[in-house]
Amino acid sequence: MTKPLNVSYTPMLDYGMAWELQKLHVVEIDKGERHESLMLLQHPPTYTIGSQRHPEHLLLSKEELEKKGIGLFEIDRGGDITYHGPGQLVGYPLLVLEGGKGLDLHGFLRSVEQVIIDYLAAHQIEAGRKPEYTGVWVGDRKICAIGVKFNKRRHDRGFVTSHGFAFNIKAGIAESGFTGIIPCGIQEYGVTSLEDCTGRTFEVEEVAREIVPYFTKVFPYKAHWPDKVWS
Repeated sequence: MTKPLNVSYTPMLDYGMAWELQKLHVVEIDKGERHESLMLLQHPPTYTIGSQRHPEHLLLSKEELEKKGIGLFEIDRGGDITYHGPGQLVGYPLLVLEGGKGLDLHGFLRSVEQVIIDYLAAHQIEAGRKPEYTGVWVGDRKICAIGVKFNKRRHDRGFVTSHGFAFNIKAGIAESGFTGIIPCGIQEYGVTSLEDCTGRTFEVEEVAREIVPYFTKVFPYKAHWPDKVWS
């Protein structure tokens, strides 16, 4: 039987609040008190530093961050530094990965990448992977960063996932946010967006609605929005 997936979209949510919500929901999902979830949202301008901890990849001082109004968080996902901001669709899949022989944590990352690759293919964009890096690429430009935490379950075997993907939608996002960092510590490649690749205009909420069927094609869930059901 296909499992239910609660899907939500929030136009703008402070990063710290979203992080606390994820931690709360992970505990509730582990206890069986909440359905697995996909949180879709946008953040105000924010840099997050993952568990690889390379502060030298942040190119701005504390004073410059304050002047530009950019938040900074050292967080518990995998990976290096990245940017979140308006014009980017952020997705946090909070899913149970059952423990046992078939558990494949790297496979989960590849599946998240596949959701974005399939969505881009539907818009005639040929995207793919780079073997040495996590994320989704169009040529030599990253269009979607991915960083995940696997939270060990306390009430059963396996994990509950948190954090997720950051999919660049609006044109110019590379210049507006990524110039203050070395994204994911990768100096030799750039960043792009859905609008830059297509020359078309997209609303982030529109992409959030459209991407859900691609998610439930890769992951075996039935998506429930607050007001309707999306398969």
